[in-house]
Amino acid sequence: MKVIAAYLLAVLGGNTSPSSADLKGILGSVGVEVDDDRIELLLSEVKGKDITELIASGREKLASVPCGDGAAVAMAAAPGGAAAPAAAEPKKEEKVEEKEESDDDMGFSLFD
Repeated sequence: MKVIAAYLLAVLGGNTSPSSADLKGILGSVGVEVDDDRIELLLSEVKGKDITELIASGREKLASVPCGDGAAVAMAAAPGGAAAPAAAEPKKEEKVEEKEESDDDMGFSLFD
């Protein structure tokens, strides 16, 4: 993610095709260790591609990833797309307060 963030910062700064040295300079300026293999992998994957098109295609791919919302999954799985009312309403957890131990159980006081 650090390498991708450095790449995006370079592009936002006006450099349409950042080099390995550009990314190393950005990462080094904030004290991040540079992994040459990751930089080269990123640069080989984005070579000749427009960053706005890459972001748009990434958004489309992320739209199909389940987000873990149980109600949405229940609605998609139910016939006709309607979920049971109980599934749509999350259950509230009851908090059980533990009573602190005290000397009240002994039946006497120091000042009696």
